[in-house]
Amino acid sequence: MELKKILVIGATGYVGSHLVPRLLSMGFHVTATGRSLSKLQKQPWHAHPHVKLTTLNLKDEGNLQSLLHDISTVFYLVHGMASGNDFYQYELDIARHISRELNQSEVSRVIYLGATQPEGEESLHLSARKATGNILRESGKQVIEVRAGIIVGSGSAAFEVMRDIVMNIPVITTPASVTSKSCPVALDTMLEYLSRLVSHPIEGSPVFDAIGPEAISYEGQMRRFARVINKRIWIIKMPWLTPRISAAWLSLVTSVPKPIARALIQGLNHDLIPANRSTSGASPLSDIMPLPDISFEHAVESALAQESDVVKNDIWGYDPDALARWHKSYGYYPKKAGYNVDTDASIESLWAMIQKVGGEEGYFFGNALWTTRAYMDAAIGGDALKKRRPNSETLSVGDYIDSWKVIQCEDNRFLSLLFGMKAPGLGRLEFSIEDHGDYRTLEICAWWHPAGFRGLLYWFAMMPAHLFIFRGMAFALAKKSGAKDIRPSRHP
Repeated sequence: MELKKILVIGATGYVGSHLVPRLLSMGFHVTATGRSLSKLQKQPWHAHPHVKLTTLNLKDEGNLQSLLHDISTVFYLVHGMASGNDFYQYELDIARHISRELNQSEVSRVIYLGATQPEGEESLHLSARKATGNILRESGKQVIEVRAGIIVGSGSAAFEVMRDIVMNIPVITTPASVTSKSCPVALDTMLEYLSRLVSHPIEGSPVFDAIGPEAISYEGQMRRFARVINKRIWIIKMPWLTPRISAAWLSLVTSVPKPIARALIQGLNHDLIPANRSTSGASPLSDIMPLPDISFEHAVESALAQESDVVKNDIWGYDPDALARWHKSYGYYPKKAGYNVDTDASIESLWAMIQKVGGEEGYFFGNALWTTRAYMDAAIGGDALKKRRPNSETLSVGDYIDSWKVIQCEDNRFLSLLFGMKAPGLGRLEFSIEDHGDYRTLEICAWWHPAGFRGLLYWFAMMPAHLFIFRGMAFALAKKSGAKDIRPSRHP
């Protein structure tokens, strides 16, 4: 019997990146899509013989029939939480596009991961998730909608917010809505449900709730998380904390991006416990697929055990120094600062100049500031003043440039340097070139996984310098590469 071919839309997301290897281990052929090919290529499973990597920009209204050809099952795992204030319309627009394309295809089953719908008034985020399911059903295909609340696993936004707060803040101030309840489900349980739905016999287009064994308030989850890591915390509820203030506060004290923090705060205004099935139309997925219960504590322990996977991947080049320096208290989501320019400089000249970083060219711009930072590092026992460069004019993985270490190097395309100074966190500096035919985009950016609240304070203290330096570096590097035309990038 020929194995089913599966399309995963949103393969670089939290659930998708874990689901793809599960499907591959079951013998399925998987087409994995994402907005960025480079992000797909950095997934641990990118070279599996049964996976095909494809870029997919859902904002593009182009024809998707070639992508859907010969596909029997589609996983729809995308959302718009990180798309800014217009995420609601964005989610509905892309759902309509996918629905139209599904209607013209031979796809037999669509599995959509939505969100638990509470009784009564809904947040904009939860409304978008519900509306997306309705739009997908307009395709005329079988759509199995799986609604979930908090998924407990490494990389889950809700879990990472909780981890950052509990690990790094002894006295926690929260909005009164922290007492709202949900039924957190373990990542392993969710993956088992989704992978089984590929072949499980189901009629029609039902809606299921994927729930954990207990209904627990978010306050209760934080307290139980603290007990797992043997830490004492104090929680102070402040009714005057509005969703806007709470989201801004979360973006300061955790590494989770502000748009995601805002959506999570909105969700806290409701008990995310599945509504009565007679009114919601949803039934527990465990009714047709009973699985062993995984307790909240066991799910947390499993997630914490996988936290080091953040640096066990191609993004960090599997570098042993990065692995040795990673600590479980570091923020899962990195902070980012950088600048892009479009230029007529050739790929070869840009790449040749990038490889001169740290030599006679210094850092191309603001060298006095770089030197000052090196002296600050030396004052606390660092070795940033130690000048190091390979003898060769080209760089290779493992080379040292002052306190930096080359952890990725792809000719004429990409250079990644591991941050080596003493600071509360783990970071890297990246130079990348993207060719557009008649011009090139040069990007210089820094990524920073903060070590708790101290690491966040360090990042925000350095932010003004970052914004100034990276812009200057990008323009100076392009100019030194012989560019006659340099302008801010049209590809931010």
